[in-house]
Amino acid sequence: MSVEQLCVNAIRILSIEAIQKANSGHPGLPMGMAPAAYTLWSKIMKHNPRQPEWLDRDRFVLSAGHGSMLLYSLLHLFGYDLSMDDLKQFRQLDSRTPGHPEYGHTPGVETTTGPLGQGFATAVGMALAEDYLASVFNKAEFPLFDHFTWVISGDGCMMEGITSEAASLAGALGLGKLIVLYDSNQITIEGSTSITFTEDVRKRFEACGWQTLEVADGNDLAAIEAAVLEAKKNLRQPSLIKINTIIGYGCPGKQGSAEVHGAPLGAAGVEETRAFLQWPEPEPFTVPQAVYAHTRQLNDARRVPFDTWNEMHQAYTRDYPEEAQKLQSWLSGALDEKTVFDETFWNQTDRKASRETSSTVLNLLASRVPQLIGGSADLAPSTKAVMKGRGCYLPSGEKGPNLHFGVREHAMAAMANGLALHGGLIPYVSGFFVFSDYMKPSMRLAALMGLPVIYVFTHDSIGVGEDGPTHQPIEQLAMLRSIPNMTVIRPADAREVAAAWRAALTHRSGPTALVLTRQNLPLYEDSGKAALKGAYVLRPEKGASPDLILIATGSEVELAVQAAALLEAQGRAVRVVSMPSWELFEAQSAAYKESVLPKGVRKRISIEAGTTLGWHKYVGCEGEVMGIDRFGKSAPYEQVYADFGLTAAAIVARAEKLMAEKIDDGEN
Repeated sequence: MSVEQLCVNAIRILSIEAIQKANSGHPGLPMGMAPAAYTLWSKIMKHNPRQPEWLDRDRFVLSAGHGSMLLYSLLHLFGYDLSMDDLKQFRQLDSRTPGHPEYGHTPGVETTTGPLGQGFATAVGMALAEDYLASVFNKAEFPLFDHFTWVISGDGCMMEGITSEAASLAGALGLGKLIVLYDSNQITIEGSTSITFTEDVRKRFEACGWQTLEVADGNDLAAIEAAVLEAKKNLRQPSLIKINTIIGYGCPGKQGSAEVHGAPLGAAGVEETRAFLQWPEPEPFTVPQAVYAHTRQLNDARRVPFDTWNEMHQAYTRDYPEEAQKLQSWLSGALDEKTVFDETFWNQTDRKASRETSSTVLNLLASRVPQLIGGSADLAPSTKAVMKGRGCYLPSGEKGPNLHFGVREHAMAAMANGLALHGGLIPYVSGFFVFSDYMKPSMRLAALMGLPVIYVFTHDSIGVGEDGPTHQPIEQLAMLRSIPNMTVIRPADAREVAAAWRAALTHRSGPTALVLTRQNLPLYEDSGKAALKGAYVLRPEKGASPDLILIATGSEVELAVQAAALLEAQGRAVRVVSMPSWELFEAQSAAYKESVLPKGVRKRISIEAGTTLGWHKYVGCEGEVMGIDRFGKSAPYEQVYADFGLTAAAIVARAEKLMAEKIDDGEN
């Protein structure tokens, strides 16, 4: 048996042994795709286990994340910081080898995958990042950015809609350094793909502008290598290589069936596989030394391109010191906050819709934060999230930072993850707030990975008006707030918009959603930097202590201020709290939170044009919540607000009733 075949079988054996020990996992894909993965990692892919964060490394994405043991076996065998003991702890509590690959948790994992199709679309973002950064920093003699993005996808990924969205855009943009290895084993959990998936995938991708190739036998190492090398030659189109494999190859009693997709082989199945593959090691989790010697030799050879690149980078730094300094700044993600967020940044005086003010702030930032890159799902004229004068990234070859995603919200959000993961860029994406529903799975992964992606959502409420209930967000604020590590900011005026952008740009450990209006907003005298704390006293009460606290967000702050003035005319001491962000407020000290919402003031009303879910945390059991717990209506927005009882007069009526009630303090 050749050493290469021994390496392929080592991937298979380690995968099935770890899955068997865990009594949980998916052996089918690792067994079927081991030859393709080995060929890629040993002969084609540019990577350095000793420097896994090397800037110009090829990116590898296992979109079919359920086959995680394939990736873990590769990482271990090729010398990454993943030990045999780590493999033995597959799917165990706090291990470095969780059930699906997790970015930031396991060395060498480029992105979190598992939800099918997400990895594919994320990889499109990575490939776009490489191409864009090359256009900014490369010189003819210094190709600093010159790497490929590799993806392993399965039939399940190909069925997911997000894959079609991302493939269509990748083809339109001609991302030639994106190559997908398609594990075509024709099996899913429920059985043969013939029951639901009969299309010609190659023809679909060809229609999207991809180069497509095919390998008839997934065990033919030479054919796989030839196809991959052929794909690399075409830099004008992304490439799909359909590799016909046998799921669970090596286990004669189960291979080719759904039985091997997502369940351990069983002790007998493991032994049957060992015998079929002529595995020489009798003890589990034991790999022949010839395998390690071979991969070490490959790793030694990898020092040459790595060292060559480092020498080139040093020469680049010498010959182009300003560009090198700029590149280092982009890669660090650090901002000169005194320069970026100076007084002109805070001096926002628009009395316009917050989407309009956001455009003003974004364009100011674009001149100060050149690594910003982003765009819209075909809604830029409405979301106003365009960096004026900076050009667009287009199929024609123009390489500007304004991105056109087309009507593809889901792929857009996943590609933003890829842009952030690649490094060197600060991505933002925009769309109507109601369409965050299309983006949610990718937004959840951004939060899970702690990626600093910025979402610019406009048309944030029933203020959308005439477009009606299909376009009027009701439950979306609650949805976003429910995602761990997601910061949601709904500003009430222009200066709060500035604060929202500052918070988003300086928050590097998770995504931020800016939720903006279509309708105009007033400008408040004391708004601004205090919004960075998530909530603050916008309009203090007149008196020693408040009789009532009105808490509002976004456009409803204006209603709260109007109501407070009417109540004060009746002799009531009313405090208005603007609360643009629950998450930022919760990060403040207990003392600060008490200063804004004193526990002793239990008569409170929250006002927000969305579902009331969650607001009782801030108003308490004795407080009132004013919101909308049903879908909207089509009419001019002023009429819709009035119809739903969101007016200053309605707030006053609720307040009068609340303040007339006696609160039981628990004493007899």
